[in-house]
Amino acid sequence: MDRRHLLKLMALTGSLVIPVGRQAWAAVGDDSAATRRKLVVVMLRGAVDGLNVVAPYGDANYARLRPIIGLARPGQDGGALDLDGYFGLHPALASLQPLWEQKKLAFIHASGSPDATRSHFDAQDYLESGTPGRKSTQDGWLNRLLTVLPGAASPTRAISIGPLMPRILAGRAPATNLAAGAAGTKQSILDRPQIGSAFDQMYQGSDKFASAYQDGRDAHKEVMTASMQDEMQAANGGAPLPNGFPNDAAHLAKLMRNDPKIQIAFVALGGWDTHAYQGNGKGQLANRLMPLGQGLATLAQGLGPMFDDTTIVVMSEFGRTARQNGNGGTDHGHGNVMWVLGGGVAGGKVYGDWQGLGEAQLHEGRDLPVTTDFRSVLAQVSERHLRLSDQQLAQVFPAMPAASPGLNFLRS
Repeated sequence: MDRRHLLKLMALTGSLVIPVGRQAWAAVGDDSAATRRKLVVVMLRGAVDGLNVVAPYGDANYARLRPIIGLARPGQDGGALDLDGYFGLHPALASLQPLWEQKKLAFIHASGSPDATRSHFDAQDYLESGTPGRKSTQDGWLNRLLTVLPGAASPTRAISIGPLMPRILAGRAPATNLAAGAAGTKQSILDRPQIGSAFDQMYQGSDKFASAYQDGRDAHKEVMTASMQDEMQAANGGAPLPNGFPNDAAHLAKLMRNDPKIQIAFVALGGWDTHAYQGNGKGQLANRLMPLGQGLATLAQGLGPMFDDTTIVVMSEFGRTARQNGNGGTDHGHGNVMWVLGGGVAGGKVYGDWQGLGEAQLHEGRDLPVTTDFRSVLAQVSERHLRLSDQQLAQVFPAMPAASPGLNFLRS
């Protein structure tokens, strides 16, 4: 069995993914000041219906296009939660209303990728590579971000919670992947002293692989320590909720509090492809939005004072059709809504160039248009929150579009 195969086995038998070759781990450093400002990205795979997340109930076309699945007006049964007299929040996201009132939550409507694909695979790839329309990009924009941030590289500077290392973190910078739910802190085969010692001895004589192996072991121990220090005292209290995300969000908040080197986190959630029986204030979409909102609220609360130095971005590959289909659902669309949460957010406002839902305003006569490129949103977070220079920004987002006027959702 060669060492490459053993590294893959280590990844499969534990919760840690260790890239090799182009993605070999870099040296571990300790520079908590450089990692003080945090970024969490939540990706909703499957194309969430932004027009029901932040519903333009003030546009008469909204109810006309969605007679069954459209949200009722605020104050009515199952109605939207009023945001500004025109837009309303889905009632299943009521747990986020306090953040809106505290002006720590904002939305950018009619945002998304300029590429018009309706393919989930392609659109997600573009969202994660940060280069819409270009499939040749090898790395993800979060990985490129890691390469320009100040401070020493560390395997736990960026973590992902999910079954696999995501495309968005692919590249030469180190990153760590944790399983979701209880498996995220489950001991691996290498945590058994005899087996771990045998692997340690095997890699001692190989300069080529020893660094990658040891950094991976150190990152795993670091994450396990941050995760487990309270777990033994409350073993029965950590059972995940059926929907999972609130528990994972609490776990992530604890990891970030306990390990100051964690600066970037990524979580992907599926189940948003609502072609049929989507529902309105209640139903399939509501059942997915409720734990999402609860998880985000849990994360914000769990971070405590650290939330003031954290920006959370929620995004999805594209939106859904403005008009409901014959199955009580929506089909693949174009423009969507992005969410931003955090202490530095100029919240309590829906941003973006909103043009309405009239037939003449719809993209290809069926979709919300994209009037704000998703990279403009991410670039503002990178520049104002993470303090990237123009040169660094160009490395993270090559062929960056011009800044969208009036898009000032972060305090300087």
